[in-house]
Amino acid sequence: MPKVTMPQLGETVAEGTVTKWFKTVGEPVDKGEALFEVSTDKVDTEIPSPAGGTLTAILVPAGQTVDVGTTIGLIDEEPAGAAKDTPQAGLSPQLDAGDPAAGSSLPATNARRAGGPATERLSPVVRRLLAEHHLEPGDVVGTGPAGRITREDVIAHVAAAAAPPSDEGAAVSPVVRRLLREYGLSASDVTGTGPGGRIQRRDVEAAAATSSKGSRTDEVVPFSTIRRLTAEHMVRSKATSAHTLMVREIDYENVERVRRRHGPPFREREGYSLTYLPFNAVAAVQALGEFPYLNASVGDDALVVHGAVNLGIAVDLDGQGLVVPVVRDAAALSLREMAERVRALATGARSKRLTVDDMSHGTFTITNPGPYGTLLTGAIINQPQVAILATDGVSRKPVVVTGADGEELIAIHSIGLVALTFDHRVIDGAYAARFLARLAEIVETRDWASEL
Repeated sequence: MPKVTMPQLGETVAEGTVTKWFKTVGEPVDKGEALFEVSTDKVDTEIPSPAGGTLTAILVPAGQTVDVGTTIGLIDEEPAGAAKDTPQAGLSPQLDAGDPAAGSSLPATNARRAGGPATERLSPVVRRLLAEHHLEPGDVVGTGPAGRITREDVIAHVAAAAAPPSDEGAAVSPVVRRLLREYGLSASDVTGTGPGGRIQRRDVEAAAATSSKGSRTDEVVPFSTIRRLTAEHMVRSKATSAHTLMVREIDYENVERVRRRHGPPFREREGYSLTYLPFNAVAAVQALGEFPYLNASVGDDALVVHGAVNLGIAVDLDGQGLVVPVVRDAAALSLREMAERVRALATGARSKRLTVDDMSHGTFTITNPGPYGTLLTGAIINQPQVAILATDGVSRKPVVVTGADGEELIAIHSIGLVALTFDHRVIDGAYAARFLARLAEIVETRDWASEL
């Protein structure tokens, strides 16, 4: 029986946290299909199933951190629904394996009565208990993974149904009682739709939704793993580096002409738009070749100047957090190649297909809030790097230009700001200013059309 193990997500990663299972015990899974999600200090990654078959055990539940190589689940490669040598093959070891009646199952008539998609995920123990107490799966609120009904859920349901009415006049299960507390409701606020008017989970949630329309209450949203780690990293960065911000205005008219002329055929050929980001990225990499102290990191009382430019590109995960995939050896890339690499990394990050190695060894970072029309962004340095460049919004503005005869004229150009946050322990303002001046010069004068 194939084992599902905690994968090695990077050369320096020794452990990972299971944040989500996409399948529950008893569900079929195809080889290569996303099976579970792992979170590390750098990335959340969806892990594909190593084999096809049926997930027969989840040994490490969501939220638990284990070492690389730890067995976290089991897969039976027999086709779903095939006869098993042992009736316990589909049990969840955390919930049902120790029950003495685990091998029993529902009679055929009861199986038909409780049939349907919901029963396909039920263990034999749960099926037996439902039959003994003449219950349907829909009568019981499941608290297992993905709402799966456990043995304890059935027992709690039966006990609650047999208990005398509470002070509020209705018998409620532990799950319902907890939900009532969380939503600040009493049983009398909720109309039960279960057997005998019993209050079920969906009744509480419906009542809470109705109540929220008439009142404004605070919502407590726990930090996700990536949000918590991002917060820790940002605070540590501010405490470590002497952050200093310097801003430069850039005339993007040269870039804009290339985008107007080559943008439509580029999109037709490549399938995505030619944005300002790859232009800024290529220009920044070229300028870093002339100002290497910005392509560096702080070591033990020393500056480590890196020979290669590994360009980090900050990617927003739809408001859930930021990750920084890395374009390796960026100095060797043309404009077209840079656009391809940035697109591939951003897509991989948002679909959780990147590994920790894809996010490691960065030497300089660009963050790009410009598509949202920002004016000026003071980004926080991505430690242990010494600088980060923010590329803000570009818009059409009147500017003074020099005519053919040297006279000054008013023209409409595409203008934007770039903001460099640098570690003042490492470099001084003059060095940063010269870098930004060179960056602007490259953006404004490079023969971009020849690279498309």
